[in-house]
Amino acid sequence: MSFDIETLYKLLPAFNQIRDTEMGNAIIPGEENDGPLKALLGLIAEQVAVLEENFDQLYDDQFIETCADWVVPYIGDLIGARGLTVFPDASFSERGEVANTLSYRRRKGTASVIEQLARDVTGWNANVVEYFQLLATTQYMNHLRPKNLSVASLRKWEELGYANSPFDKMAHTVDVRNIAKRRGKYNIPNIGIYLWRLDSFSLRNSPAYKIDDYRYKFDALGKDLQLFNKPVPEDSITHFSTPINVPAGISRFVMNKYLEGYYGIEKSVLVYENGDAVLPSDSPSSTLSSLVCVCNLSDLKDGFGNVIGWVNMPENKIAIDPVLGRIAFPSNELPPTDVHVDYHYGFSEKMGGGDYGRTLSFSTDLEEIALIRVPDDKASIQEAIDEIKATGGVVEITNNEYYIETPLINISSGKKIEIRAADKMRPVLVLDGDLEISGGENSELHVNGLLISGGRLLLPLTSSSGEINELRKLYIQDCTLLPGSSPAVDIVPKQPAQARLFIAMANVEVKIDKSILGAIAVNEEASVSITNSIVDATDESKTAYAGLNDLKNGGRLRVINSTIIGKVRTVVMDLASNTVFLADLKTSPSDFPPVYAERLQEGCVRFSYITPGSRLPRKYRCQPAPGAADTAGVRPVFTSLQYGDPGYCQLSQLCSVHIREGADDDAEMGVFHDLYQPQRIQNLKTRLNEYLRFGLEAGIYLAL
Repeated sequence: MSFDIETLYKLLPAFNQIRDTEMGNAIIPGEENDGPLKALLGLIAEQVAVLEENFDQLYDDQFIETCADWVVPYIGDLIGARGLTVFPDASFSERGEVANTLSYRRRKGTASVIEQLARDVTGWNANVVEYFQLLATTQYMNHLRPKNLSVASLRKWEELGYANSPFDKMAHTVDVRNIAKRRGKYNIPNIGIYLWRLDSFSLRNSPAYKIDDYRYKFDALGKDLQLFNKPVPEDSITHFSTPINVPAGISRFVMNKYLEGYYGIEKSVLVYENGDAVLPSDSPSSTLSSLVCVCNLSDLKDGFGNVIGWVNMPENKIAIDPVLGRIAFPSNELPPTDVHVDYHYGFSEKMGGGDYGRTLSFSTDLEEIALIRVPDDKASIQEAIDEIKATGGVVEITNNEYYIETPLINISSGKKIEIRAADKMRPVLVLDGDLEISGGENSELHVNGLLISGGRLLLPLTSSSGEINELRKLYIQDCTLLPGSSPAVDIVPKQPAQARLFIAMANVEVKIDKSILGAIAVNEEASVSITNSIVDATDESKTAYAGLNDLKNGGRLRVINSTIIGKVRTVVMDLASNTVFLADLKTSPSDFPPVYAERLQEGCVRFSYITPGSRLPRKYRCQPAPGAADTAGVRPVFTSLQYGDPGYCQLSQLCSVHIREGADDDAEMGVFHDLYQPQRIQNLKTRLNEYLRFGLEAGIYLAL
């Protein structure tokens, strides 16, 4: 029974209800108001609702499937699964390990349970390799192993394609080095556990980038992009991972061989031509292989090294190159007028503009004021903004299309506007100039879930009508403001690299969260807060954060759990925590330090990597440590610093442990701090002692 205010009120005697209603109506003659007794019961009902919710949660906390995360270690303790840790706001938990502990123990010592254990403990995809099965040894005549050949066959292209990968099935000679230290692999007692740090993220019905009438790219902004497969869940605990079960790049040979497994509706890749999915018809003669082929579409160059086209252009099929993310249409048919694609790409985390759920970051209170959907209610973003600029509200973009326009945003005093992509959408806003943002006193703008190319976000001193810009706050959440130069898209020409966020006005508060953006130029009287984000000037020697020109200091800066590539100049570094500042090492009298704060009496820098030679306020447990002999060895090493690569801004396995485990909670410094990667690996090492068969040793490897 739910004890809300009406239920409690009806339990009162009728004469008390009548008297209370009369007293309420007497407060303001002619209006119906709650009486004092009903108002009191309203307060009681609120507290009863809190108790009811608490009782419901207490019941749920008795079961591992429904309990709160903090309860998981306590339930684990009841079955002897001790040493569990909880990471606040982490994207994974150890709920699965506790739920499956009993089934693990029944299969203790088998490779399948170790693989499942690795998945449940780390939250990553995993694969286990028994290296003693792959040793090249002299065959025993009473126990022949016909598949264990010491010589690799050049005819087995698939085996050759997986050489030196977790799915390598070729026999190897013995290696006696220690596997626990990841020095050796192939030996009798050795087992390898491979973990995939990257995940596969989808983009559905996204516009393909047009190069000419017959050539397109999967990436909406024309980058060469390695396509990833959509991992297929495993059916049972006894099933060993195969390449189709993990998030990995799709090779040309494999996709060509297993085309129907990778191409199609709800699969890894799908092409839409003129609004229709390219799929076989009901005709018996129509097959997928007759419509689509897989081949190498690399650049074709002339004798001087100039790109003049692509190799292997098709004549009667649509060609797909999954390694470069390219599409070529047959030359003997009419060119398509509209091309869209479904595909998957690899990345470490849900951040930047992406096709993933973001409802928790939406301003639901603004929806009650106004909610204008584009293109359902209005055809353009500008029309939707004009509709609500006086009242505030939400502009929601409901598809993944290009929006080639440069809106002018002017918000009325005291009003808030949110411009956002709908949940699980990633529209592309292509600017032909500066997107000017201005507003009256105490006005706010929230931008959520967009991929923005072309011009820059500009906060000018005055609005387009000449009024002083008094915008109070700008929030940028789950957005990508393209680092570097912008490609030509439709009628918008190619544009050079520039500061993607230009804050000319003073006294504005800018907050950036879970976003990727290029350089930032900030008025020295403004303030910027950056959390869980990447600021990329595209080169260590360029300026990532400064004033309105590179020779001036930017406004107050607060940066947490982020990675900044390029030089930084600020008036005050309010706080830098768990952050990587990767800037040019060179300093000279005519050049400012790599990371520079004008005022040294204010602010704090803690648990961060600071390029040597920087000038900052007091530092606490930063790297390189003061007096360290090998400062070059304690320097961030990344898998890639190229935007669009799967391993973009991911710390390499070769990176110093002082950075990989140098945050305030022993997680890694930088933008992927909240993944708690060192803790995941350490938890797995701890659990292996219980489930690893006696005499075996395990090595943990990061596949991607």
